[in-house]
Amino acid sequence: MRSLLCAAGAAGILWSASMVPAAADEPDGFTISDHRITESSGLAASRAHPGIYWTHNDSNDGPYLYAVDARSGRTVARITLRGIGSPRDVEAISVGPDGNLYVGDIGDNLGGSWDHVWIYRLPEPKTLRDATVTATQFTVKYADGPRDAEALMVHPKTGRVYIASKKQDGGGALYEGPQHLTAGATNTFRKVAPIDLWVTDGAFSPDGTRLVLRSYFGARIYRWQNGSPKDLGSVGVPVQQQGESVTFTPDGRTLMYGSEGESSEVKPVGLSEGQLPDSVKDDPANGDGANGREGKGGSGTGDMDPSFIKGAMVLAVATALVVGVRRLLRRR
Repeated sequence: MRSLLCAAGAAGILWSASMVPAAADEPDGFTISDHRITESSGLAASRAHPGIYWTHNDSNDGPYLYAVDARSGRTVARITLRGIGSPRDVEAISVGPDGNLYVGDIGDNLGGSWDHVWIYRLPEPKTLRDATVTATQFTVKYADGPRDAEALMVHPKTGRVYIASKKQDGGGALYEGPQHLTAGATNTFRKVAPIDLWVTDGAFSPDGTRLVLRSYFGARIYRWQNGSPKDLGSVGVPVQQQGESVTFTPDGRTLMYGSEGESSEVKPVGLSEGQLPDSVKDDPANGDGANGREGKGGSGTGDMDPSFIKGAMVLAVATALVVGVRRLLRRR
């Protein structure tokens, strides 16, 4: 009987192992090694420099941005913003289709008591080295009054700027800025959708078809349609000290999550099926695998999942093994 139980147990282990889908290729995470970065609050993948992520401290640091190399975790450039006032509570960073970096000085830890916040725009440096760059400052107000916010996203196709507020006064919301930001005037952001999440950061996919918003312990992903989000459900979030930031990798297949704290880790979470941006799902290179199955439907067996076929074969072998052991026991 012990042999029978061992055989059955082995069959179960083999079956379980065979049915676990192979992990999709995703980039490695990295640890931010710069001792000056203790409150990394925003994260944006560079478009001009592959493998580089832009980040900044939450507050009490100054007008600085840091370019971090994901391969080593080292800072390869610190950019000082010139031409702006004293930053108050910098919470987010995003890359626009115009090649500019957008920095959101939009936090309000006093629960939404400041009557205005700021956005800074500057060209992404072509060369990565310590430098001082002139930025344009935009004054921002919300149509329905002051908000506390930590997420700023620039749509990669339209260039429109969006801000997601934290949950307060009944819930958070997504706000849309004017078609073009104007310096020297007030830019009013208007509510376009409620967001039932304590949002700490967000990002658009590179093709603009997906929006992800994260909180300290969770995240949701949305399909972007006609200027508004359609909720597609939750998406995985790694365990972190204080989850503060998120961005898509340049290929749109993976989310990179950042955290506050010294030597903080940036961790990847791969996307699949409906979570994937449209440009990735429609990529012929995906074939008929997990990344390209959604929407194809059908119940035929002509394109069976290789993991299912493998599992069935393992089960057949295990069954034959169990039957053989039973026969052996009967002879005894």
